Amino acid sequence: MLVEAGPLPVLMIMSSPVTGASAARTLYYLSITSARQSILIANPYVVPDPAALDTLLDARTRGVDVRLMVSGVHNDNWLARRNAVRMYGRLLEAGVRILEYEPTLLHHKTMVVDDVWVTIGTTNFDNRSFAHNEESNVCVYDRALARELRQIFEADSRRCTRVTLEQWRKRGWVWRAQDVVAAFLTEQV
Repeated sequence: MLVEAGPLPVLMIMSSPVTGASAARTLYYLSITSARQSILIANPYVVPDPAALDTLLDARTRGVDVRLMVSGVHNDNWLARRNAVRMYGRLLEAGVRILEYEPTLLHHKTMVVDDVWVTIGTTNFDNRSFAHNEESNVCVYDRALARELRQIFEADSRRCTRVTLEQWRKRGWVWRAQDVVAAFLTEQV
């Protein structure tokens, strides 16, 4: 049933493990693969599986500006944070900008692609959300809304610490040991 409720056409994506496929995973992968200029992802749990990691790296190879805003030290999931941090190396080497939100737990889940495509919803950028959770996202193709979400992303960026490859490489042995433990438990994220 189609109901008009506002001026924008909206696509609702619902993802469920019951269906045997992840509409959310497909949404994210196709959006990233289609990007030509920029990808802004704000998500507390960015733990890309190998395919997602390759998709982000391919975007950088095409010259796409890829920025990931993630929860910093105020994170309610130690395992997700450690698994995310251990993957920073390849992303940073490719030129992905990683911003850790510092004031509190970042919990919104948005993606803006090429300043025209937006998704907002419940989906984390991790395998648990993509394969095991019930998720829903609203997707909109609209420059004005994309511009507004970019402005929010930029404002939030000022409250972040940018992770550099040099800093990541210099993390201490305690952090590296935790990364190894987290790697063994990555399927739990």
